[in-house]
Amino acid sequence: MNDEDKGMLRDIFAGLAMNGWIISGDYPNEDIPNIAYVMADAMMEARDPKETVGLPAIKKRVRK
Repeated sequence: MNDEDKGMLRDIFAGLAMNGWIISGDYPNEDIPNIAYVMADAMMEARDPKETVGLPAIKKRVRK
């Protein structure tokens, strides 16, 4: 995924988060865009875990 794709995905995440907060009415409309991008950044971070655990952590054997 290139930087342009990552930027677009971040915008999509922010838009989805913004829709949820607008519908819920929990935040003033002026605060929602900033909060949405904070949430989008958290979602981007969650997509790229620092440590792989479980089945994906098992290394594939190289057969000789």
